[in-house]
Amino acid sequence: RPRASARAQGRSAILEKFGGAATGPTPHLKRVGGTASVKAMLLEWCRARTRGYQHVDVQNFSGSWGSGLAFCALLHSFFPDAFDYGTLQPSARRHNFTLAFATAEERAGCAPLLEVEDMVRMPVPDAKCVYTYLQELYRSLVAKGLVKTKKR
Repeated sequence: RPRASARAQGRSAILEKFGGAATGPTPHLKRVGGTASVKAMLLEWCRARTRGYQHVDVQNFSGSWGSGLAFCALLHSFFPDAFDYGTLQPSARRHNFTLAFATAEERAGCAPLLEVEDMVRMPVPDAKCVYTYLQELYRSLVAKGLVKTKKR
């Protein structure tokens, strides 16, 4: 039980820090097998949206997002007029993260849960942070009507 208490405290701290932006379940992702299946569905959604983009191969919520190009590809798939994906380079991590996060905030209304400096500092992004951000981006896109979901 102490473990659950620490987990609950950690969740409360995250929610307090982010103003509750990431509360509640991901909308309309059918919960069949709990958190693991929601994660798998979100990962598959990201994989499908970024398929065909150069230098992007989404396999997980950590290393696959390290150059920032996966974030850019995901956003470009919804907002192709926001920037020219073809000009982006994997080595320009700071630029890629800045572009992706600004586009997500401006175009999708996504809460800025990740900091460019934190992402650049880490050679491999933290999977929990990326997962949380992608949940928020998904929610924002659903709220804007850009992601069609099945009625429950």
